[in-house]
Amino acid sequence: MTAGSNEAVILALRPGHNTLQARRALRFVVMVGIVSLFADMTYEGARSINGQFLGVLGASGFWVSAIAGMGELAGYGLRMFTGWLADRTGRYWAVTIAGFAVNLLAVPLMALAGHWEIAGLLIIGERIGKGIRTPARDAMLSHAGRSLGSGWAFGLHEALDQTGATVGPLLVTLVLFLRHDYHTAYALLLLPAACALFALLLARMAFPTPRDLEPPLHVPVVNSNRRFLLYLVGTSLVAAGFADYSLIAFHAHATHVMADVWIPPLYALGMVAAAVSALAFGRLFDRYGVVALLLATALSALFAPCVFLGGPVWIAAGVALWGVGVGAHESVMRAAVSQLFPPDRRASAFGTFNAVFGVAWFLGSLALGWAYEHALWGVVALSVALQFLGMPLLLFARAPKSPFSILPGRNTP
Repeated sequence: MTAGSNEAVILALRPGHNTLQARRALRFVVMVGIVSLFADMTYEGARSINGQFLGVLGASGFWVSAIAGMGELAGYGLRMFTGWLADRTGRYWAVTIAGFAVNLLAVPLMALAGHWEIAGLLIIGERIGKGIRTPARDAMLSHAGRSLGSGWAFGLHEALDQTGATVGPLLVTLVLFLRHDYHTAYALLLLPAACALFALLLARMAFPTPRDLEPPLHVPVVNSNRRFLLYLVGTSLVAAGFADYSLIAFHAHATHVMADVWIPPLYALGMVAAAVSALAFGRLFDRYGVVALLLATALSALFAPCVFLGGPVWIAAGVALWGVGVGAHESVMRAAVSQLFPPDRRASAFGTFNAVFGVAWFLGSLALGWAYEHALWGVVALSVALQFLGMPLLLFARAPKSPFSILPGRNTP
């Protein structure tokens, strides 16, 4: 590639270079973000009470953590196949819509669950639905990222996503405050689920071929497989040490550190932190690359001692730090993967990344659940150690300073 062509690619990669293309890309990200806003109101509202609901139905701390881990394993593991399927068939919208339907309709069915085993199966089913639709959706978002900046596109989407994840738990809190009934809370979540599906159909009609949002760039990738492997191992260690909120909620419920009615708004606090984190670290990623992910991981790793060893104030601080990790995982990690592969391989790449990430999350959930049953300090030590062990590998995966690299030293020339 010549110096002149390099300069052309650099200009094309700059957010705002093609104003019309960038505006269309921004509109697409916002429309998909609105879908995710209502979707997160639904399933994150449910997740804010899943842990204590399972406890009320008679599940132990081990099974709460194991169900959360099995759900992530099934949902993330399935993404390797659904990502490949989306790339192979080119039916990105069809796969996305099918996944959202399963993902969202499993939640209000929780209102009918009278045994923790049935509730556990529905929780796993909800995660399976998310696993079906996520690689195809992220592949479509990656096209818009080429015009807006990958970190900003995924960060903005995640901020809208986490806005819904904030409102959902607050809605559930209101129901519990007024009715003291988990089943009613789950039933009410049918409303945002219907709104999400309607918004999804509108996005499909407005942008039938999101691939058109990506400029026709031809950028070479050097040693991408080796760097991707290092990235997979590093992010897997981070995932293994990152406790699911269900275990945090169970801990708050079982130890009576705070009343059950305050556990959903505590989750909302974490989602607010996640939204801010997604925007901030998305911008930082577009400028400094993987350094943004290292900073977010270092901050979020401190959540465990706050949550499992502290009182109410420390738990709130810990959940906020936990939310920083959620925002970074869902924005920066996806943005990095989107820059490594050409358009017709990105859904498969997202699927592979998410499958490995989910297996690590599952194994970590089992380990953290086992440690929780034996000693709280063991949970803290294991969580912090795994996350910090992953950081050097993320640094080794960092590519040379280049505007073309997936994990650049600096994305903007």
